Amino acid sequence: MALKITSRFRRLLQRPGSIDLGPYERMTAAIAECEESVEVLTDEELTAAVEALRTEGGLDEDALIEYLALAREAARRAIGERAFDGQLVGAIALLGGRVIEMATGEGKTLAGAIAAAGYAIGGRRVQVMAVNDYLAHRDAEWMGPVYKLLGVSVSAVGQASTPDERREAYQAEICYAPVSEIGFDVLRDRLVADPADRVSAKPDVALVDEADSVLIDEARVPLVLAGASSSEEIDDDVVALVRTLRAGVDYEIDGDGRSVALTDKGTDVVEAHLGGIDLYDEENLDRMTQVNVALHAEVLLRRDVDYLVRDGKVHLVNTNRGRIAKLQRWPDGLQAAVEAKEAVPVSESGEILDSITVQALITSYPTLCGMTGTAVVVGEQLQEFYGVEVAVVPPNKPNIRKDEPDRLYLTVKDKQTALVEHIAEVHETGRPILIGTHSVEESEQLSELLEAAEIEHVVLNAKNDAEEAAIIAEAGVPETVTVSTQMAGRGTDIRLGGRDGSHDRDRAIELGGLYVIGTGRHPSSRLDDQLRGRAGRQGDPGGSVFFASLADELVTRYSVTSGLRPSPDSEGRLTDRKALGVLEHAQRVADGANHELHRNTWSYHRLTGQQRAIVLEVREKVLTDDLAKTELADRQKERFDELVEQYGEEVVATAARTIALHHLDRRWTDHLAFLADLREGIHLRSLAGGMVHMKPIDEFNRSAIESFNALIADAWNDAAETFATAEITADGLNVEASGVARPTATWTYLVNDNPFGTEADRILGRLRNLVKPDAPAIEDVVPSEVDLDTEFVDLPPELRDADDDEDDTDADAGTDVNAETDVNAETDVNAGTDADEDKADTDEDKKK
Repeated sequence: MALKITSRFRRLLQRPGSIDLGPYERMTAAIAECEESVEVLTDEELTAAVEALRTEGGLDEDALIEYLALAREAARRAIGERAFDGQLVGAIALLGGRVIEMATGEGKTLAGAIAAAGYAIGGRRVQVMAVNDYLAHRDAEWMGPVYKLLGVSVSAVGQASTPDERREAYQAEICYAPVSEIGFDVLRDRLVADPADRVSAKPDVALVDEADSVLIDEARVPLVLAGASSSEEIDDDVVALVRTLRAGVDYEIDGDGRSVALTDKGTDVVEAHLGGIDLYDEENLDRMTQVNVALHAEVLLRRDVDYLVRDGKVHLVNTNRGRIAKLQRWPDGLQAAVEAKEAVPVSESGEILDSITVQALITSYPTLCGMTGTAVVVGEQLQEFYGVEVAVVPPNKPNIRKDEPDRLYLTVKDKQTALVEHIAEVHETGRPILIGTHSVEESEQLSELLEAAEIEHVVLNAKNDAEEAAIIAEAGVPETVTVSTQMAGRGTDIRLGGRDGSHDRDRAIELGGLYVIGTGRHPSSRLDDQLRGRAGRQGDPGGSVFFASLADELVTRYSVTSGLRPSPDSEGRLTDRKALGVLEHAQRVADGANHELHRNTWSYHRLTGQQRAIVLEVREKVLTDDLAKTELADRQKERFDELVEQYGEEVVATAARTIALHHLDRRWTDHLAFLADLREGIHLRSLAGGMVHMKPIDEFNRSAIESFNALIADAWNDAAETFATAEITADGLNVEASGVARPTATWTYLVNDNPFGTEADRILGRLRNLVKPDAPAIEDVVPSEVDLDTEFVDLPPELRDADDDEDDTDADAGTDVNAETDVNAETDVNAGTDADEDKADTDEDKKK
């Protein structure tokens, strides 16, 4: 009843929340009435009954009720799980195109499988998008017996899948695959020279698992397909030189740790070391680029935070999950710079052949639905970007987890000391503990502290991700302490007493259940909720607490502490309302900044998507029709007729198609490079402040349209010119001799699409400078058009006007906080970026 009242109140205020589940709940009563009639069916009869419901127009209400009764019985027989009413409500909501919110352990996987099969029986093809290979294969295999009993085909795609395996898998009625793999397959299919080489299927229904992560966190990250062009070597003398440069003297890092640049003194040092050259002379552009990327790699990218070195290779780390981001890399010379920094072989470089954002990929599906444990908090974004509503499914049993207030400390050292002491205290009782850290580096630092305290534990991070699920599944065993990076193991249930509940489950319950400890607040409260949600599954007891400090990256990057006068106790803990308010405020600003980043990325990619659609339409006609033959026969009639007479029309038509595809792809690649440079320039103009009267996005669109207008015509002119001199024989076109060879290799990666930070980042960076001596007045720092009270960051009153009644002795403590903030700012790395699967910097970052 309370949920219904809240839902109606939210709709009255036009605020996103849960839709009214009343109609769905009433259907569950009708489904229950059908159970007796389906229980007596044999397996063959059950499958036949489902087959009789198949249609091409979707299931009506009566057919849906009958199907759900059959699906519930199929799950009970096949995997021993009778779907709760809540799981059926979730399946109905998914079949209605909603994103459902179900708490951890409430059975989203089965609800999703029932919905996916329902779509298939209604004549649709479904792709269940997972966040990684493990979950895609696990869920396809786990739900396989259910699908078999329902007469529905199922498959899975992973990074190791061959083209033939992918092609076959996508033809199944239900295909489980990581969203990045689906996107990369789409990109590769766009560049095929033969329709038979395609692997992906026409998009129909996207059922997104961990929907908040995929639709919001990863949606703003472009997926990129690159082609090999050369091996980029970074000179050893440049790498050695960069290591000698001094922070604050030879180079400066911006306030949010996103970019680094040489100072005038640093430029002089570098120029002198390189033989007195002028770095900014056009002939030294390559050297300047090498210095910039080497400096970026040395200063801003940290081993065991942004990447790992394993088997002589640099592997990017997905900071959302603490896993290795396989088959991904940084663009342009930045990858080579990191490899040179770590003294490993430099891999091939390349150019972007095509790219697509996760959002653009998913919005290409006519029907979208999804499931997650945290959807309401991003309900506005789901409506804004996807037009989908949220359905909150109540838990089968009430949540009795106890969430303790945050424990806030002055410094990171104080926090770590208190954290280890608290872990030791809880561990002595035998209660199982799961500790969530933010990076591989932090997990290993904490591991060292726990070892020093003689606390036995297991570490789960990107260095042993193959054992991730097995480790996390045992985190509910008494006496167990598990240290995990971010949401590693997400999607795996943590059952008290271990995966089969046989290891002292009753004792784990008596001790209070799984105890989740966060080593710091995440940039989004939603990520905190996801970590907390690992405890208290299906009515089990559990608890959670977060430790934080005013020197944490979240606070130093997203809040202003200059007006704060903290009064820590003897252990460095802060309990006053203002200090805790800073932490809450920083998280709200981070949430807003990420929302802006998502909107900003989508704004810049919408026009590109429309232009890509035009190119793809022409490319499809070239690939499958006679457009290339028609165009080149018209433009080079004499040459065309001569070749046809010599070698036959089929040979010439094939050569014409190959040439036309090459130049269309070539022009599109060049256009993407132009847009990347244009995007960088547009941002630089916006940073100038008030110099550009036109909005950056409007200027970007205007220039992008001008560049694109002649693209198709120029591609045909290039093709005609090549056709006139191409080496064509009875064996066909010599692609090498004719200059239309395709890339010798391709690879995929994800990139951060916010090289300059958000507007909030930039203004916050200016405000931070106010803590420095002789800082300018706030009016000189913040643009006049920005209203701090409304438009900017909603600073809390305690930060706008510091109280004068604080004890003067507190000022020293405040100074200490700011000093530590400066240190963290200089060592901060790419705060807030994400890629896929992953955290990856753009080439725009390194060019600065």
